[in-house]
Amino acid sequence: MTFRRTLLGLALAATALGLGTGAMAQAGYKSEYKMSLVLGPPTPWGMAGKIWSDMVKERTAGRINIKLFPGVSLIQGDQTREFSALRQGVIDMAVGSTINWSPQIKELNLFSMPFLMPDYAAIDALTQGDVGKKIFATIDKAGALPLAWGENGFRELTNSKRAIKSPADLKGMKIRVVGSPIYSDVFTALGANPTQMSWADAQPALASGAVDGQENPLFLFTVLKMQNVGQKFLTTWGYVADPLIFVVNKEVWASWTPADQAIVRQAAIDAGKQEIAIARKGLIEADKPVFKDIAAMGVTVTQLTAEERTAFVKATRPVYEKWTNTVGVDLVRAAEKAVAARKNP
Repeated sequence: MTFRRTLLGLALAATALGLGTGAMAQAGYKSEYKMSLVLGPPTPWGMAGKIWSDMVKERTAGRINIKLFPGVSLIQGDQTREFSALRQGVIDMAVGSTINWSPQIKELNLFSMPFLMPDYAAIDALTQGDVGKKIFATIDKAGALPLAWGENGFRELTNSKRAIKSPADLKGMKIRVVGSPIYSDVFTALGANPTQMSWADAQPALASGAVDGQENPLFLFTVLKMQNVGQKFLTTWGYVADPLIFVVNKEVWASWTPADQAIVRQAAIDAGKQEIAIARKGLIEADKPVFKDIAAMGVTVTQLTAEERTAFVKATRPVYEKWTNTVGVDLVRAAEKAVAARKNP
């Protein structure tokens, strides 16, 4: 009888607090969930995590509280370990990079295939279509639950030496690249000397001239003021893009009520749409104001002609063909068809 009275008292207390019967199912909820991010606000990547976490807290009336951990601080800054840590439960949630997770999920190298995606409509054709669904199924099978897409953007090339308009201009140049092997293959094919290093190591290397250049989305150029570490030349070539993925650890997901699962999923979708708009701002308008902002910093901005871009496409074609087998022939062919059939807005 005492036990029954205790349960009744808990239920009445929950109702009085406005939590309703769902509060009893909430007993297994954590007081705080850990979300891993490589970058924090004010970058678009960091904003993706903040928008998502804020939406979830508001829409669940505080039942799900999320703390952001930028700089992949939950795994000592090693971004290539993020997916494994997420799967193991060290991380509860993440907005992660297809590049960083590609060592564990080979299909994610699709977005690093050189010159597969010529424009933003091509990115959307992949992420928002059947190819995106196939990739989400692969991530699910690999041990984490994907909910929505975001975007880190096209990766453009900067350096301290000269304007780059052809593969010959890259010959012998030391370029910092991320830790995925396909990037080393691409820059080796272009005659450069690719050097894998963390961004923390890259900044002093660029400042000292030990490394000549790097490739990254343009928001990083302006946020980090890369002209101050010798990056005086920018080539916009859109050779690869890096979609982001909103994910939740599967055990964490299973601990939530179906109603809260639906809230978290929809919040991820809504946050992803907002973040993509933030990531593209200044780059999709006719006058591309971001390019003007960077030029005003004393940087020479080179936008490749169609003919110049074709020379880079041809030079990296052997890399594309090599990595088609790694990514999966069927997936690459499906992606090529989706890109060819895309509709530009």
